[in-house]
Amino acid sequence: MSQRQLKLGGALLGVGGPGQQRTWLDPEIPGDASVNIGWYIERARQLEAAQFDFVFIVDSQFITPDSPPHYLNRLEPLTLLSALAVSTTNLGLVGTITTSYNAPFNVARRLASLDLISGGRAGWNVVTSGDAGTAGNYSLEEHYDYETRYSRALEHVTVARGLWDSYEDDAFPRDKAREIFFDRTKQHALNHKGRHFSVVGPLNIVRSPQGEPVIFQAGDSEEGRTLGSAVGEGIFTIARSFEDGQAFYAEMKDRVAAAGRDPDATLIMPGLSVRLADTDEEAWQQEEEAFDTKDFAKTLAEFGRPFGWHDFSQYDLDAPFPDVASLGANSFRTQAERIAQIAAERGFTLRETVLHFDRMYRTPFAGSAETVANEIERWFTGRAADGFIVMITVPSALQRFVDDVLPILRSRGLFRVDYEATTLRGNLGLPIPENGTHTLAPTPSANSSPPRAVEWRSSSTPTRSASGPGGPSPSGQGFAPSSTLGQTGAP
Repeated sequence: MSQRQLKLGGALLGVGGPGQQRTWLDPEIPGDASVNIGWYIERARQLEAAQFDFVFIVDSQFITPDSPPHYLNRLEPLTLLSALAVSTTNLGLVGTITTSYNAPFNVARRLASLDLISGGRAGWNVVTSGDAGTAGNYSLEEHYDYETRYSRALEHVTVARGLWDSYEDDAFPRDKAREIFFDRTKQHALNHKGRHFSVVGPLNIVRSPQGEPVIFQAGDSEEGRTLGSAVGEGIFTIARSFEDGQAFYAEMKDRVAAAGRDPDATLIMPGLSVRLADTDEEAWQQEEEAFDTKDFAKTLAEFGRPFGWHDFSQYDLDAPFPDVASLGANSFRTQAERIAQIAAERGFTLRETVLHFDRMYRTPFAGSAETVANEIERWFTGRAADGFIVMITVPSALQRFVDDVLPILRSRGLFRVDYEATTLRGNLGLPIPENGTHTLAPTPSANSSPPRAVEWRSSSTPTRSASGPGGPSPSGQGFAPSSTLGQTGAP
């Protein structure tokens, strides 16, 4: 058995994501970085030169004037990744797409197109949209509740994967001598009828060299963990400590096994924010300065996001934390409930609560290159992570990580020297799904059985109904920690 190796993705946050209100002021970052395709191409090539597994593009579709700078003005993920596909050769391309406000056929077609354009390097970060305001951008009066969002997500992914099996791999002989372009017996309609979607199919595009896009998922709620265990091949999380990382890792691997899937084929990848300096003391000083220079009013405004962008400026900052947990019911519920619970348990005022949750995202990966490499190794060998999603803004900070930390990890046999494959699955060490694995219904005939349905059970592992088999497969929403690789102590 080959030695287990660290996997790395890079999340490009342009002018600054959550908690990064001053990042855009860095002289290395163009003011339009989040919509500047040249900036993205340069960063993607920087990641590829360092043998990163993939670039990761976060997304959400509702903003307020208080949204993070990167969120206010950014490119649509798959359009952006299509440009990166023709600008890179080996780097995986993972984009965030919500299942709440997209149709499965359209998503399946767009992702399959990216997968073919890139030669098998596409990945889908499955989200359900935490921002309740998104509903108003899609002609709805209110956001879906949690149960609906996640049952819809399971069915959405299931349908997409079925559509990716529309053609057998040898359906197009393209034999000019015999004038045979297409074998009609190897095209399969889906004929899916479920709780949320009715999709006939087939999809008008063949599979890529990796079979189908890699499915990623990010969600910390009970429903999110259940979905991740059912469909995720990569699981994103925020681990605030090594112990938290170990606990999440063990739980998710157990959940995946309980869902009848191979735990080794699901990669747990926490967000990685790095603060590098010549000494540990200097790095921690920079980390403190980064928090001390933040504008509290902006931090307070962004703090309202898990609560449906509730305006906390209306309260007395030094009074007890208000009773507002219910405002997150259809937003980032788990985060909102955790904030309210800790504030109550510790008797925090509103001001203390905001500062506590802002500062609790200080990275454990701060210090010299040796210190950071040691910590990465500890998490990896200690089964707190299979890899990391590195948060990226300032190019020189990324390059310092590449030049100073990666050589140490390579010398210890933890990270590749060169790519193993040309596909995302190949580099991540994930199997190619067998053609036909996810097809819900074959080409209809007189004797064909009824379409198979999908059933969601939010309190346990998602399963198919008795009329059909189960199948596996993944936020850029509220995902990025406050401290990010490239967010230096400078303004």
